[in-house]
Amino acid sequence: MTNEKMRDFQSIQNTTYDAIVIGGGVNGAGVARDAALRGLKTILIEKGDFGGGTSSWSTRLVHGGLRYLEYYEFSLVRESLHERETLLHIAPHLVKPLELTIPIYSDRSRPYWKIWAGMILYDLFSFDKTLMPHRMLPKQKFRQLFREIDAEGLAGGAQYYDAQVARAERLCLENALSAQAAGATVLNYAEVTQLRREGSLIASLTCKDRLTGEDFTVQGSSRAVVVNASGPWVDKICQRAVEGGSQAPIGKEKKIGGTKGSHVIVDPFPGAPETALYVEAKSDGRAFFIVPWLGMYLIGTTDIPYSGNLDQIKASNDEIDYLLTETNRIIPTAQLSRQDVKFTYSGVRPLPNMEGKKPGSITRKHIIYDHKKEGVTNLISLIGGKLTTYRNISREMVDAVFKKQGRSAPPCPTKQQSLPGAILPSDPRIQKALDEYHTSLPLKTINYLFSVYGAKAWEVLALIDEEPELAEEITPQLPDIKAQIVYAVRSEFAHTLVDITRRRTTLAMHAHYGLELLPVLTEILQKYCSWSEQECDVQVKDYRTYMEQNCIPDYVLTAQETSQEPQLTQR
Repeated sequence: MTNEKMRDFQSIQNTTYDAIVIGGGVNGAGVARDAALRGLKTILIEKGDFGGGTSSWSTRLVHGGLRYLEYYEFSLVRESLHERETLLHIAPHLVKPLELTIPIYSDRSRPYWKIWAGMILYDLFSFDKTLMPHRMLPKQKFRQLFREIDAEGLAGGAQYYDAQVARAERLCLENALSAQAAGATVLNYAEVTQLRREGSLIASLTCKDRLTGEDFTVQGSSRAVVVNASGPWVDKICQRAVEGGSQAPIGKEKKIGGTKGSHVIVDPFPGAPETALYVEAKSDGRAFFIVPWLGMYLIGTTDIPYSGNLDQIKASNDEIDYLLTETNRIIPTAQLSRQDVKFTYSGVRPLPNMEGKKPGSITRKHIIYDHKKEGVTNLISLIGGKLTTYRNISREMVDAVFKKQGRSAPPCPTKQQSLPGAILPSDPRIQKALDEYHTSLPLKTINYLFSVYGAKAWEVLALIDEEPELAEEITPQLPDIKAQIVYAVRSEFAHTLVDITRRRTTLAMHAHYGLELLPVLTEILQKYCSWSEQECDVQVKDYRTYMEQNCIPDYVLTAQETSQEPQLTQR
C-alpha cells in the first residue's frame, strides 16, 4: 500500500477501530504490530516521524542492564536478557552481538568482587542465551589486552556479551511496516489534538495531519481501547481530553518524570577500543559507554532531570565537554576535543515520576497504567519502557487490550514471527543479489544494502532496474546510493529531509549533519518523488533549523555567528 493510500482520511473517518495506538516509537509500533497480527482493527498515530523521539536517541544497545542488578531489579534483568535473545533471532539483520569490556578500578564505586558477582548473576539470568559467557581479566591480562586504557588504580576487568541495534530507528520502522502488512493503518505526522470523552469512555480522537493541516476523526468501535504509548508525551496526551466541548483532563498527578540523556559521535581516535567499553567516569563515578558504531564511536550517556520542551532537546556544551573529558581520562591517548565531534543527539527517557530520587536510581521497569481509577475505562498508558523489552511490553499491552474488551487474548505471535527484513549473512538471497547486480553496483555496496535493509534490500535494488541512475552513490565518501532516497519516500513513510538523513539512513551522522548533501538529495527528490522546487526550498530551511536546534553544538553555532571558523572539520 502506498503512503498516499494510507493517508486516505475519508476512509479512516468511515472506519471504526478496536485498538487506537498513540505514539509511533518502538513501543507504540510494537503494540500496533502485535494487535494487528492478533486480529484487532488497529490504527497507529504518531505526531512526528516513526522512531523520531526516545527510540532514536538511545545508546542503541539491546542489553540486560547490568547496572539494574545493583537496584535488585532482577525481574527486569531476566526479562531484558530473554528479550535480547528473542531479538537476535527475529531481527538478526538489525540486532547483533556486541562484546563489552569493563575496566575495574580500586578507587571507583564498583570493586572487582562486585563486578565479578554481577557477571555471574548476569550469566545465570541469561541461562538460555546463545552468546558467550563472561570472563574476568586480572590486572596484568587486562593491561596486556588494553594498553591504552588508564592504568592508575586499575584492578582488572571483565568482558561479556550483549547486543547492539546500530540502526534503532529501522527497528521501529520495521515494526510499523509489519503492522501495516498485517492490516493496521499507520500514520506518521498525524497529531492527536483531542480525546473526545463520552462519560467513562474515549469515543473518538480528533487529529491533525501535520503535512496538510487537515483535521480528521478516528472513531472507536464499541469495544475500542486507546493505548497511550507516547513516551515523554504521555501526560500531555492525557491533558487533551474534552467532554461536551470543555476541557476534561484525565488525572491530575504527573506520571512521567523524564531524564535527559545526551550522546556524541566521533571518528576513530588513538587508543579507540575494538570492543565497547562500559566505564565509570573518573570525576563522579557515573557509568557511561564508549561504543563502536558503524565505523565511528558513540559516547554516552548523561542522565539529568528534564522538564523543558520535548520537541527541542539538545546536548549542552557542558554535557559534550563532560563526555569528551571522561573519555580522555579513561583513554589518555584519545585527546578528544570539541573539534572531533561529528554529531550530537539528546532525548528524554519516559521514566516514572519519582521526584527527589537520583536519576540513576529511578526504576527502568515499565508500568501499564489503567486510567479506570481516573474515570476512563478504555484508556491505558505506558510509563517507561526500554528499547530492549519493547516486544514483551507490546505483548503485555495487547493482552491488556483484550482483557478490557472482555475477551480471551489469542496467543502472541511476535516471539516467533521475524521482522520483515530478517535475514542472515549466509542466506542465498544475498549471493543471488551479488551475482545479479555486480555489474551495476560494487559488491561492497550490495552487501551494505543488505546490512541496512536486510531482505528488503531487494526492493531497493528493484528501483535500479527501473532507473539505472539510482545506482549512483550520493557522495564518494559513503556507500549509500540514490535509490535509498527514493525508496525512503515511496515505501518507508519518509516525508522530510530529516526523516531521510536521520532515520531511514545515517547520512546526517556520517556526513557532517548532512548539510553538504542537501543539493543532491533535493535533486533526486524533485526528479523521482515529485517534490517541487518550492517544497525542497522549504524542506532545506526546515532541515537546517532542525539540526541547529537539536544536533549541531551551540559552540559551533556561536563560532559561526561571530564569523570564526566553524568547528565542523574532523581529524
